[in-house]
Amino acid sequence: MGLRAERVSRSAGGRLVLDGVGLAPEPGSTLGLLGPNGSGKSTLLRLLAGVLAPASGVVTLDGRPLPELGRRAIARQVAVVEQQAGTQVELTVREVVRLGRVPHRRAWAAASVGDDEAVRTALERTGLTDRAGQSWHTLSGGERQRVQIARALAQEPRELLLDEPTNHLDIQHQLDLLNLVAALPVTTVIALHDLNLAAMYCDQVVVLQHGRVVAGGPPREKLTEELIAAVYGVRATVTPDGPDGRPHVRFLGTVREAPAR
Repeated sequence: MGLRAERVSRSAGGRLVLDGVGLAPEPGSTLGLLGPNGSGKSTLLRLLAGVLAPASGVVTLDGRPLPELGRRAIARQVAVVEQQAGTQVELTVREVVRLGRVPHRRAWAAASVGDDEAVRTALERTGLTDRAGQSWHTLSGGERQRVQIARALAQEPRELLLDEPTNHLDIQHQLDLLNLVAALPVTTVIALHDLNLAAMYCDQVVVLQHGRVVAGGPPREKLTEELIAAVYGVRATVTPDGPDGRPHVRFLGTVREAPAR
């Protein structure tokens, strides 16, 4: 059954940030959360992670409301990668990735063989085996994001939530990171700004505007010129020129009202 949001709402600073949003990603799929700044993407991810509680509605994991499960039980199945992560502590890549095993261990317990294997597999899957002993502080932005994904994978989750992980990365690192994420054997919900990246890598998209879902479905059906104009205020052409016939968006300029007569 996986992770589900059912008519969730949430306010902040006297403003309704999410308004009756529903979300039900298919197991093993990659779902892209799209929408302008302030549309509610990050808030929705925090509700799905159990970090925030909805004012109304419910988030469930395998049919059970998140508050019934507790933080540790949620973290064993749901991993989160924030936009940026940092630490003042001098840690190696391996030590950062090992933090992903915390939900699976008792307090003060030594690492088990299973913990070591999960860390080794996460490092290998993200191409970081050769960097395991390197200091976190010597890494580039793209490398740090890859380490955070490795940490999340060390949790051995079924659900992976990523909040705009491609921000501040160059094009090569964006593509490398999304190639990695799309190939993972987990259900992924990823907030993105770039519509072309969403079209390339997401099986489904959900588009938010002013805290409400205005579209949901396959990118080739939902990323239309009309939707882009209505949601983003931008004129665009959408053609099936992306990889495997996926949509490609070419931006033409902002939408302007016709002059009054």
